[in-house]
This record gives sequence, C-alpha cells and structure tokens, in this order.
Amino acid sequence: MKEFFELKNGTVLPGVPEASNIVVYAQPDDEEKKELLATLQLDQHALESALDPDEISRMEFTPDYLYIIWKRPNTASFKQFLKFEVSSLGMFVRQGRLTLILGESVVPFAAKEFQGITSLNGVIMKFLLHTTHHFLGHLKVIKQLNGEIQGKLNLSMENRYLLQMFGLGESLIYYLNALEANASVLTKLRNHTDRISFSKAELEMLDDIIIEHQQCCRQAQIYSSVLSGLMDARGNIINNNMNILLKNLTLINVVFLPLNLIAGIGGMSEYTRMTEGFINWPIAYALFLAAMVVTGILTWTFLVRQINRQKIVKDRDYR
Repeated sequence: MKEFFELKNGTVLPGVPEASNIVVYAQPDDEEKKELLATLQLDQHALESALDPDEISRMEFTPDYLYIIWKRPNTASFKQFLKFEVSSLGMFVRQGRLTLILGESVVPFAAKEFQGITSLNGVIMKFLLHTTHHFLGHLKVIKQLNGEIQGKLNLSMENRYLLQMFGLGESLIYYLNALEANASVLTKLRNHTDRISFSKAELEMLDDIIIEHQQCCRQAQIYSSVLSGLMDARGNIINNNMNILLKNLTLINVVFLPLNLIAGIGGMSEYTRMTEGFINWPIAYALFLAAMVVTGILTWTFLVRQINRQKIVKDRDYR
C-alpha cells in the first residue's frame, strides 16, 4: 500500500503524488518493491532490511542520501499470549523526498508528536520521538500487566500465569535489544550532524530524544532485571500453593479415615440390630451421625494443633 503526504502549516497532511514530498510504503507488494528498487536505487538487501523484524538498526549516509533502519514496537495484541514484538522500518531521504518503508499498515502521522515541523529532517526527528514514546507506553503496560498477573499467580496452582510472565520477560529482552540498537543510530546521528545539515532546533530536538531514549533504555533494563530475577520465586509460589492444597486434602483424608472405619465395621445393618428394641432407629441414627461429626471435629482439631506446634518449634529453632 502506497500513501502520499506533504508538509503543510507545520504538520504532515495527506497529499497528491505531484505535490507530496513524503511517500509511505506500508507492507509493499512485489510491484511496489520493484518500484522502490528503481526509484530509490536501492539494492535488494537494503529493501529487505527495512522489512525484516530481526534486522539491526543502522544508518548510512552520503552527500546524496540518508538511509536509516529503525526499530519500533508493534501494535500490541493479546489474542493468545502476552507478548510484545518489534519490527523494522526504513527511512530514506533523497533529492528532497522522504520515503518510509513499513512492515505494517499503521501510519502514525496523526500522533500528537507530528506538529511544528518545517523540514524532512524534522519529520525524521518527530518519528524517532514518536517511537520512543511508543516504547515508553508499552513499558508502562508491561508493568501494569506484571502487577495483575502477580496478584493472580499468588493464588494460582497453574502454570498459565507463569507462562504469561515468561512471555513478558521475553518481550522485554526484545525491547531492550531494539532500544540499544536504536541508541547507536542516535549516537551516530549526533556525531555527524554537520554532514546531515540539521538546524539548531532539530539539534535541540535530537538531544531531547537521546535523553528520553536513555531513560527508556534504563527503564526497560530495570523491568527486565526485576522480572527475570523473581521468576524462580514465582515458580516456588505455585509449588507452595500446590503443597498447601495437598496438605489440606491429606488432613481431610485423615479425618474421614476413622469415620469410614467406624461406619464400615459390621455394616449399618449391625448397628440397626444393636439398637433395635430399646431406641427408635431415627433417634439411633441421629445420635450416630452426631457422634461421627464430633469425632471428625475432634480429629481435625487435634491434627491442626499438632501441625501448629511443629511450626512453632521450627520457628524457635530458626531464631
């Protein structure tokens, strides 16, 4: 899909092919790829790099053109797994025209960052800033999801929430790798501003982007370290919840063991014959049921007290 835009009144607006100085190729088909190779004089590798999600961010420039491979987060989707992914895009400036090559159909020019633009270099700066804000927004969502899953995991005995945690941890690793790759492009841009002809305002914007990008990298590092460092502890929480459940089931089984023994000796018909003649059977069975309930309660109380005593002894030994 090919779209045309133009700079007008400090913003990016849809335009016509003749007057547009910004062209966006979103998920280009074979014909559009051939057109890109011909008009931009790109080689096949450079074109495929802009569409390859595993491509490393980089920058190439000559007096005639500027070419940037940049990483950005994909639009989040939670249909199956909690997983955030990144994709690549290409920005190519040649002969006063900016060409964007995207691997997805979302064009972000409607975002609030794309205001107050006076040049194509300004569009690039705004795009880099928008991507950094996009990463920060996703990191905030990851932190919120981590808190929600942690609350569910504390009461869970399933691996489902633990697998979701693994998905978030994997996403943070991808994000951190993409952010570090983008940081190298920003550094190279800052070191060669004299050869790319940035204005003073664009240089100040580039410095602001570098600062925000560093903060974003640091935040991703912290989240990744916390998530990976506590992964073993979260697995132990699930095991502990399972052990508590098994202990309670064992207590219930032990409580019912003497009751089954009493009820099974001789069968219920023997109890009827023993009480026949001197007490009505409804009263006899009511008393029998009450005795069983009292026996169960006493057995449960005894076992719980024994367990609590063992805990107290262990706590004293630990201290």
